[in-house]
Amino acid sequence: MVNNEEQLNRVFHALADPTRRRILAKIASSDATVGELAEPFSISAPAVSKHLKTLEGALLINRVKKGKIHRFQLNTQPLQNAQVTINQLTTFWLQRLTNLENLLNSNQK
Repeated sequence: MVNNEEQLNRVFHALADPTRRRILAKIASSDATVGELAEPFSISAPAVSKHLKTLEGALLINRVKKGKIHRFQLNTQPLQNAQVTINQLTTFWLQRLTNLENLLNSNQK
């Protein structure tokens, strides 16, 4: 079983690559096959498959098999979990910056 921190690390790792973000954007608009996902990229089909495995490992996409055809669907739950972490960090740093600003302002007086 993968713990939450490890899962979150996988999500951020997957999102760090621009090709994977473009693949996710395409899947977000509609389910797609490997061939459909590979079409707009100037990379090999095995390279696209490697990106898809990374996205699957981060649980950002689900593979649905219908006969010989594999389609990929977006799974938004890991993105929502990442957003919670980003919001927590944003709140933390905004508070720290506010405290610093208050300190600087009090020292000027």
